[in-house]
Amino acid sequence: MTGIKQLTEEDRRARAEENAGLPTLGFESGTPYDDYVGTAALHRLQRTVTDVPEELAFLVTTQVMELYFGLLRSEWLLAQRQLDDDDVAAATLTIKRTVRHFEALNAAWASLSWMTPAQFNSFRDALGEGSGFQSALYRHVEFLLGNKSEVLTRPHRRNPEAYRELTEALHRPSLYDSVLALLARQGYAIPASVLERDLSAEYEPSGEVEAAWVEVYAGPLAPLAEALTDLAEQFSDWRYRHLMAVRRSMGAKPGSGGSSGLSWLERSMRREIFPELWTARTLM
Repeated sequence: MTGIKQLTEEDRRARAEENAGLPTLGFESGTPYDDYVGTAALHRLQRTVTDVPEELAFLVTTQVMELYFGLLRSEWLLAQRQLDDDDVAAATLTIKRTVRHFEALNAAWASLSWMTPAQFNSFRDALGEGSGFQSALYRHVEFLLGNKSEVLTRPHRRNPEAYRELTEALHRPSLYDSVLALLARQGYAIPASVLERDLSAEYEPSGEVEAAWVEVYAGPLAPLAEALTDLAEQFSDWRYRHLMAVRRSMGAKPGSGGSSGLSWLERSMRREIFPELWTARTLM
């Protein structure tokens, strides 16, 4: 990386001997850690709009989630490339890794689990119309998981980069589409109506796909199926924790972004990802 002096194992060993085992304490400018992580820029991003102390926890937690959304997007795009190359082992490992990312993302809700309605209301009005519904990265994550809707790209039309990325994601295969295409290439009976469908439309479960997953579980691709199931479970957990955080802090009040709030989230939870992975279990 530009600006960072790379070290070899030999360099590190020599430095440890020179320092008699102690950490290096003197640097020509900032520390290499700060240069790499960008800590100064990172901490300048916490710009609260009120003096209410609880707002900082809300803002930091939200920003942490945004970073994880970006990480998940990058990882799933990688998994899709691996699936397209028929590298099942690599794709399975990548998806398993994102399950761990999701566990950390879900744990972030704990930083808001203490918030009472009075505490949230103390700064909520100052947030104006800002809402997590408007997160372009979260929407991209949902599209990659197969929860697609052209309507949900519209809040980002005045942000050219975000809108372009979401529009492309709307019309390209989801992670699940890439998996089903792989299964078809591997000889499983995935119907053409699924493989050639309108990728921008909401996915409709298929009995033939369900039967294919039953076969998958009896063969060498079962670990891929389980990795996807773990991922779907973590995503459901994220949505449930989101729902409970809203329920705890504001009840059934309307959302800041114009939605009905709690009932909107409840409807969203009913849209399952990778649906045949769940229904196939009844047939096994």
